[in-house]
Amino acid sequence: MEKIASFTIDHMKLKPGIYVSRKDPVGKEVITTFDLRMTSPNDEPVMNTAEIHTIEHLGATFLRNHPVFKDKTIYFGPMGCRTGFYLLLAGDYTSRDIADLVKEMFAFIRDFRGEVPGASPKDCGNYLDMNLGMANYLADKYYKEVLENITEDRLVYPE
Repeated sequence: MEKIASFTIDHMKLKPGIYVSRKDPVGKEVITTFDLRMTSPNDEPVMNTAEIHTIEHLGATFLRNHPVFKDKTIYFGPMGCRTGFYLLLAGDYTSRDIADLVKEMFAFIRDFRGEVPGASPKDCGNYLDMNLGMANYLADKYYKEVLENITEDRLVYPE
């Protein structure tokens, strides 16, 4: 059986960044899948489910309300390895094209206070598994260490 594309990336060289994971034609449109890598795989501790769940709720809410990208957002959700998130957008984009969007989203998550959108038993199947404080902290860390002054080596997968 052939390896899927994401398993061909050398995770020992991968650092936090914004990467194009794949581009898929769907009808006349292209869906671009981004790898928003927040931690260094196999090097740093992975994120816990509570903060990942909180980032997912906040990020999805932000994207689906964004004036430009709300109708282009297909999906935002966590990677199974808990080292980052996938963002799927309708359109043919590069990592540089969405760097400002990702900065804006993580600033929103970093600065968010109050009740997490969708964190109720009526709205979510696991609403108690949330950690806003850690979500704020991790968003701030990703923003300061990666997004604020993102370099080309954090926008293209390592060879």
